[in-house]
Amino acid sequence: MATIHTTPSRNAAMSLKLHDTLSRELRPLVPSDGRTFRFYCCGPTVYGPAHIGNFRTYVLHDVLRRALEIDAARSGHAVLHVLNITDVDDKTIAGAAEAGVSLADFTQGWIDRFHDDCTRLGLLRPHHEPRATAHIDEQIRLVQTLLDRGHAYAASDGSVYFRIASFADYGKLTRLPERELRAGAAAAAGEAHLSDEYERDQIADFVLWKARKPGDGEVFWPSPWGEGRPGWHLECSAMSMAYLGETFDLHGGGVDLCFPHHENEIAQSEAATGKPFARHWFHCAHLMVEGRKMSKSLGNLHTLDELQAEGHAPETLRYLLLSGHYRQQLNFTRHGLGAAASALDKLRSGARTLRQASGLEAAGSAPSPEGLPPDFGPFEPAWQALGEDLDVPRCLGLTFETLASLRKSPPAGDDARAAAAGLAGIGFALGLDLFAESEAAPIPAEAARLAEERWQAKSRKDFATADRLRGELLQLGFKVLDRKDGYDLEPA
Repeated sequence: MATIHTTPSRNAAMSLKLHDTLSRELRPLVPSDGRTFRFYCCGPTVYGPAHIGNFRTYVLHDVLRRALEIDAARSGHAVLHVLNITDVDDKTIAGAAEAGVSLADFTQGWIDRFHDDCTRLGLLRPHHEPRATAHIDEQIRLVQTLLDRGHAYAASDGSVYFRIASFADYGKLTRLPERELRAGAAAAAGEAHLSDEYERDQIADFVLWKARKPGDGEVFWPSPWGEGRPGWHLECSAMSMAYLGETFDLHGGGVDLCFPHHENEIAQSEAATGKPFARHWFHCAHLMVEGRKMSKSLGNLHTLDELQAEGHAPETLRYLLLSGHYRQQLNFTRHGLGAAASALDKLRSGARTLRQASGLEAAGSAPSPEGLPPDFGPFEPAWQALGEDLDVPRCLGLTFETLASLRKSPPAGDDARAAAAGLAGIGFALGLDLFAESEAAPIPAEAARLAEERWQAKSRKDFATADRLRGELLQLGFKVLDRKDGYDLEPA
């Protein structure tokens, strides 16, 4: 979809409110410089394909970005969105070595895959997408500043560590208990974490610069402390400040990044500048799969390619991923995908009705977010719900309620056009092109197989097996409608 161009009321206040992880309060999103709302989101580490758990966070960040675009256009402000690419860390180095290729070649393949997934899922491209390997100088300068200010120290092997004891506010984002910090500091006396990632609640000095090791191969850069590379936590501080300034408006990521990654970002950034780092923190809860935590050992790190090969459209996955509130865990199931497909069909049916009532019969002539009116017409309550802590479930619920009301009392003329434009605006905010002419999604191969097995079982009067298979199809999100000479399969 095109970028929104509205006739804004210059210098009007932005209206979005969002929960802040740091203050634990619902706070308005306001550009600190009065002109541009600047926000940073932690992007992927490119050593493999991003899974649907990763994309839940990225999809919700995209909804926030779209809502900010609408709100900023109305208020006369601008939006600046930065998402980083981690293309050097323990995992990328190990992956490149195993593949027998250079780090740059290895990571570029996964970056291309990530971009393709983002396109299929309808994510807006960030305004800047910096890579860690392209900002080594900025990271070295940040380490030197921390050394000069007494917040870091060099070890005998040439690695440099952040001294947690030097930063009194360490743990303020996740509110680690004072006693836990003291116990952790005592246990870690003379110890430090060299790995890029470590277990939750392990409190110890973390690495800023990692001295070159034999396993690093040719992945190293010269520095005042010897050959090596940056630690994982360092890159986000250096790159966010390079593109957004020493203090910016919002920092986002998955809830799993609160500790230690975001705590460490705050510590090293504020210790270096003496200024607040991010004014607002936005974290998305975990995605569960069939009621279980996602993990490699369980084999449930599903990818977009995998689900699309089963016949599920990317937009269906997007709908499912955004349908739960971002601060609550969402349970992914195949049945949920079927329900998402059905919900999208209902929204598009409502959009077709409004388009026809508006006199815009031809495909491609649906209302566009360009030139959105000052409000969303009858869908304004749905927009207002989105503005209150990005409440997508309530936004969707109100959208369906409004469509039901419009079916009972169909609008015409200008009212129909206002309703169509309002629904198009809600669609843009959610990243769903509701007015697109779309073909029915293909039936997944597994569902087609089970449906055929069920029909054969019913034909031989094995009703117990037929009922069991009907239940399995419902778990996949499909229902069977029997005819005398066969059956139809459709989303449940």
